[in-house]
Amino acid sequence: MNFFGQDDAQPKGPDPLFAATTEMEMYTDLFNKMSAQCFEKCASRRHRDGELALGEMSCADRCVSKYLEVQTKVGALLQKFNEEQVAQQQNLAGMQQNGK
Repeated sequence: MNFFGQDDAQPKGPDPLFAATTEMEMYTDLFNKMSAQCFEKCASRRHRDGELALGEMSCADRCVSKYLEVQTKVGALLQKFNEEQVAQQQNLAGMQQNGK
């Protein structure tokens, strides 16, 4: 027990603050990469106006859409792969326990 009468036991599982910080860093990295790639691809080298031209805007919209779609698909594949690995590890652990 601590000074305030609460139990000092550490919570089980991942630290929520660490998880939130890591997620924020991941989204910031995603945004920075997407911005750099789409700007490189779509923005004109000759900046005449302070605003994007119609072609540049539609190119940027398509680029961002495709980038996010690919990120979603890759994330789903990685999630599926991780779930399969966990299932394999559980099966292996079960086989090892049954073998003893």
